[in-house]
Amino acid sequence: MEYRRLGRTGLKASAICLGTMQFGWTADEALSHQIMSESVTLGCNFLDTADVYSRWADGNDGGVSESIVGSWLARGSVKRQDLVLATKIRGEMGPGPNDQGLSRQHILNGVEDSLRRLQCDYIDLYQLHWPDEETPLDETLTALDDLVRAGKVRYIGCSNYPAWLLAKSLWISDVRGLVRFDSLQPHYSLVHRSEFERELQPLCLDQGVGVIPYSPLAGGFLTGKYRRDTVLPDSARAEGVRNRYMNDAGFAAVDKLEEIGLGHNATIAQTAIAWVLANPAVTSAIIGANSISQLQDTIKGADVKLTGAEKEALDEITAWK
Repeated sequence: MEYRRLGRTGLKASAICLGTMQFGWTADEALSHQIMSESVTLGCNFLDTADVYSRWADGNDGGVSESIVGSWLARGSVKRQDLVLATKIRGEMGPGPNDQGLSRQHILNGVEDSLRRLQCDYIDLYQLHWPDEETPLDETLTALDDLVRAGKVRYIGCSNYPAWLLAKSLWISDVRGLVRFDSLQPHYSLVHRSEFERELQPLCLDQGVGVIPYSPLAGGFLTGKYRRDTVLPDSARAEGVRNRYMNDAGFAAVDKLEEIGLGHNATIAQTAIAWVLANPAVTSAIIGANSISQLQDTIKGADVKLTGAEKEALDEITAWK
């Protein structure tokens, strides 16, 4: 496993980050523990969760994924200091008017709740899940600065931020002497590029912000299980894949991934991960897993090293400029 610096910091994270959104949703606690243990065995030291995971599922009130990560940490089979543990805050966590957002009150309450569920006394990377238009940036950043100074959080990041808002946040941190965002978690894959590459990528490269893309396999489309003749099940997830990716450009991308992967003895999914990791702005690609075999397969994408010509060929298939 390769380990990369998180942006301009000295923190080193594995090139693969294990996402835990499915824990307590499509993977029960026992399986989730097995997946985390196997990921560490395979060299992954980076775990990403969120307080809101997976509140949208029936019977899930949020905080379940964090609680499962916490119960695994409490077993003591892995030293806490050997992990880079990331979580996020922003979503609705209760019925009250202050149970969501990025106000000082919600952040200070939320971090205590996350620490309790995670059963640890600090969070390596505390991320804002998405923007809050109702809360001033300086209020949010000051609250995060206090958490870093108190030792409860070591680094901060953001997710789903547009370039203008990330740039403004970095400027406020600079002029006010506050802790700054050292990472961005954007939606990014071979078939979903312009949202990140247009403005966020040059900003992150210029400012030394580490990039941790989510959905690098495009909701499973870049695993090869969706082909031109695939009959999709009747589900919201399948319909989303159909509407977003099942078009000529998407299928051409899968074909090219398969072609290039053959030269590396790699699967389509592994080659798709390799393409994301070949971007110089990227620190780590977030993958999820509902089985040990799925984890073992996808994580090998970190071992696939594309040539410049191979990356360029893939770039051309889904070029947006």
